Amino acid sequence: MSSIVTHHSEAEHAATSGKVIQPAWVRIVHWVNAVAMVMMIMSGWQIYNASPLFNFTFSHSITLGGWLGGALQWHFAAMWLLMVNGLVYLALGLITGRFRKKLLPISATGVLGDTRAAFTGGLSHADLSTYNQVQRLLYAGVIVAGILIVLSGWSIWKPVQLQWLTALFGGYDFARYVHFSCMAAIVGFLVIHIALAIVVPKSLRAMIIGR
Repeated sequence: MSSIVTHHSEAEHAATSGKVIQPAWVRIVHWVNAVAMVMMIMSGWQIYNASPLFNFTFSHSITLGGWLGGALQWHFAAMWLLMVNGLVYLALGLITGRFRKKLLPISATGVLGDTRAAFTGGLSHADLSTYNQVQRLLYAGVIVAGILIVLSGWSIWKPVQLQWLTALFGGYDFARYVHFSCMAAIVGFLVIHIALAIVVPKSLRAMIIGR
C-alpha cells in the first residue's frame, strides 16, 4: 500500500513540476514591484523621520536617502516605477482573468477555516496554482493598500493642485495617517509573504523560474 501511495505522490510531483505556476509577466511585475516597494518604504521612513506622526522614528540604518531631500528623490523615483508597474499588473490581471481565477471567491467562513488549518498544520501547499482563502484575502488586501498608498501619497504631495483628492482623504493631516497605515499594512504583508516563502521554498522557486 505504501508503495502505491509513494508512486502516486511521485507521479503527481512529476506532473506538476513541469506545470507553469507563475507566467513570465507575473514574475517580472512581482520582482519589479518588490524593488520599488522596498525603495518606497525605506525612503518613506526617512521622510517620516523629518516630521514624525507618532512618538518614534525609524533607525537611520534602515532608511534610504540620507536626508529629507535625498529621500524625496528616491521616493518619487520609486513612486513612478511602482505606479507604472502596478498599472501593468492590474491591466494584465484583469485582461487575463487572473484576478478572478486566483482571488475569487473570498468568504469569511473560508478564511476562518483556512486560518484554523494553518495554525494546526492542516493547510496543504501541494498545489501552488491554487490560492487558499487566507492567501486570497492577503493578496486582494495588499492590492487595495497599494492603490490607497499611491492615491494618499499624491494627495500629500500635491494638496493644492489635487484639493479634491486630499479632501476625499479627510484633509492633508488625515491623508498622512492613511498613507502611514497603508505602509504598515504592506510591511506586515511582506513579513508574512517572506515567512511563507521560507516555509514553502518551492513557492519562491516558482516565482523565479515559473515552475
